[in-house]
Amino acid sequence: MASVRVCAIDDLGVNEAARFVIEGVPIAVVKDAAGEIFAIGDTCTHGDISLSEGFVEDDTLECWAHGSKFSLTTGKPLTLPAYEPVPVYQVELKDGDVHIDPAVKLAV
Repeated sequence: MASVRVCAIDDLGVNEAARFVIEGVPIAVVKDAAGEIFAIGDTCTHGDISLSEGFVEDDTLECWAHGSKFSLTTGKPLTLPAYEPVPVYQVELKDGDVHIDPAVKLAV
């Protein structure tokens, strides 16, 4: 499958996560304070909670329900109670838009 346009770069808030479902795959897309964009699996591996409803801090996305922080670059949980990583997806920026291919995972 080819990458799919999910939104415009400017549609993403700084230090916020947005949820998109691409080909049935829920993905959290984050723009950090430096303007870098990341895409990770949107479902917390501890409690089946949407990570995009959580908190962005530095290079992590924190689950609002139980506090597990996941690395935006590796998908690995950095705090308990989660111990399983979430997938990390390749992000392509084209003509001011964010494109993601849910079949291309960088990690997990």
